[in-house]
Formats: sequence, structure tokens, C-alpha cells
Amino acid sequence: MQTPQDLLISAHELSGELISLRQKLHENPEFALDLPTTQKTLLDHLAGLGEITLGKNLSSIALHIKGANPGPTVLLRADMDALHVTEETDLTFASKNGYMHACGHDLHMASGVGAAKLLFQARDGLSGDVLIWFQPGEEGHHGADIMIDEGMLEVTGSRPIAAYGLHVFTSLPLGIIACKPGPLMASAGDLNVTFHGSGGHGSMPWLSKDPVAPMVEAISALQTMLNKQFDQFDPVILNVSWIRAGDDATNNVIPDSASFGATVRTFSETNTKKLHELAPKLIHSIAEGFGLTASVEFSQATRVLVNDKTSADIVAATAKELVGEAGYMNMEHPIAGGEDFASIVHEIPGAFVFVGACPPAIDHAQAPTNHSARALFDDSVIPLGAALLASLAVAHLS
Repeated sequence: MQTPQDLLISAHELSGELISLRQKLHENPEFALDLPTTQKTLLDHLAGLGEITLGKNLSSIALHIKGANPGPTVLLRADMDALHVTEETDLTFASKNGYMHACGHDLHMASGVGAAKLLFQARDGLSGDVLIWFQPGEEGHHGADIMIDEGMLEVTGSRPIAAYGLHVFTSLPLGIIACKPGPLMASAGDLNVTFHGSGGHGSMPWLSKDPVAPMVEAISALQTMLNKQFDQFDPVILNVSWIRAGDDATNNVIPDSASFGATVRTFSETNTKKLHELAPKLIHSIAEGFGLTASVEFSQATRVLVNDKTSADIVAATAKELVGEAGYMNMEHPIAGGEDFASIVHEIPGAFVFVGACPPAIDHAQAPTNHSARALFDDSVIPLGAALLASLAVAHLS
């Protein structure tokens, strides 16, 4: 059976093809759940590598690679969708359609294709099967949940015993692999609030029901509530991203309504539930105190991404074989980003792993981060990503 270093050598032999694929995907990004061009491009590169199952309600691909001997299934996942970001890089293959692979999903797809090719070549030594998901809709569209609902975990005939995915970051040095057991990423969702008042003349607010003042008070009160009601060693982040009220062309009109939206991050299901109970009570009480009403809406949030300890230990051992002790970082704390891979590891044990992709000419501590219109990812890391994914499957099936 091939070692991680053997797989890495083979992955570097594919680097020209994989980097070319990444750049083609980067130049032609697609958004959300419907990614027909991306799907076709990937299918062209996956032809002949195994059995393909396509999604019904999204442009997903599930590739089934059969090992020579019977055994369990391991799932690998690569996400496909881009962000609604207008690219501001000087890359020769920069996107020009108003969307951008600003989160590195183009590198994830290329790494997934590379892993598929490596595992197909190594299939005679596999005791079991590999299922590789190419998943749309990670960026807030719950693509993983849709694929689960469509039965994609059962494509091989047996539910996977382990699942792995990777994510590149510009904020990590090139080639560094990082992971940890337990909570790795936050539950991420939205809170949208509207205060419903009664508009009127700005000179006579007592004859109206001004929604702006209670909105401002609610924003402040929510921050205070987080400090007073929640354990600070199990953090909750609530950051208001936008506010909307009135018309900036007229300062003497009280509007009928005022709204704000916030992103919400939690690191435990307990706090998610608690926030969903306490925040509406607080907002409604403030509205009532001003003689108004309020509507409060939480979006569907991703789950807290919790890495299984055994799977995280396999990641650490495999990473050290690929990049050495110095190239692996055992993370101390989770990060506040959200990821719908959390829904996968809620169903089956697994681990998510981070890979540094900051170009070496840029200080990773100062680099534009993932989601920036100026984010730059070094695609020379793709062979490492492919070898890492393939090695994690081999670790279970050899």
C-alpha cells in the first residue's frame, strides 16, 4: 500500500493538470446551488474514475471509487460554490462575472479531483470504497444538508465510517496543516430584526412611534446580554452588519420601520438554543416599552463543527508524514467561521482540516483574508491537498 509520501510524489506528477483545472474554475465561478458549468468541468476530469451520481436539486457530484477488496466506505468532500464578490486581483485568470472563488473552493475542487485520481490508481490496495462529494452551496445555502437529504451518504450501499474535508486559508503559511479534536468551527447563522412603528414629522416625535430609538437600544442591549447571560468561556458572537431606517435625503421624517441584521456565531448547541430563546424576549420587551412591535427572525444556522477525536488523531499522524512535525499545527482554539461540513460530521465521525495557502511572498499575518476581493491563494499547495485527502482515505482502507 502506498504511503502518504508515495501519494504526495504521485500528486506532484499531476500538478500541471490540477493547477490548470483550478485556474479554469477560478476564472469561471458560479454561485449557490446551481453550478452547471462547474459541474461539467469536473465531470470531464472525473470521467473513468468510478461511478457517478448527480444531485437532483443541486449541481452536486458523488464519485464512487471501488476498492479491489470488500470493506467500509470513507467519504471525502470538496465544496464548489463561489461568493458574490467582484474580484480585485491582478491574476491573469481572474473572474470577471461578479463572482469570485474568494474562499478557495477552486483549490478544494482541484484537490478533490487529484485525490480521486490517486485513489483510482491505488484501488487495488484498498479494502473498501471511497465516496467523494463535490458539493455546491456551502456558502450559506446548506448544500451538505441537501445532499444528505437526497441520500448521498448511502451511494456506495453502506454509510461511510469516516468523513474528511479540507479548507485552504490565506492566513496560514503555505503548506502548514492545522487541525484539532472537538469544536473546530462555529455554528453560523443570521438574526434579522424589524421594529414596526408609525411615521410622522421629526419635530413632533410624541405624535408618532419612532422605531429608530428602540432599534438602537436593542443593538446595545444585545451586546450587554451576551456579557451578562452567557458563559464567557463558551463564547457567543453577535455582530450587527447592517442597519436600515428612513431616507438620508430627509432628516425631518420619522420612518414607519427600522431594521438591522447580524451574524451570530456559537460554539455549542446549548448556547445556540439559549440565544434563540433570550434574544427575542429582549427585543420584544424593548419594542413594547416604546409602544411598538418587533419581528425577529433567525435563519437556519450551520451546526457547530465538531471533529471526532479518533479522526483528528488520524489527520495529525497523516499530516506529520506528509509535512513533518514542524509542518503540522495542533490548534488550541476553534475559529468563528461557519461550515456546513458540520452537518456531515453530525451524521458520521470525521474531521475537517485546514491547509495554509498564503503565497510565500506575502506575510500571512497581513494577507487579505478568505472572502476578500483581493485574496490570493498559492495553487502550488493543491498536490498536498490531494495527497492529504487520499492519504486519509487510505489510512482507513489499507
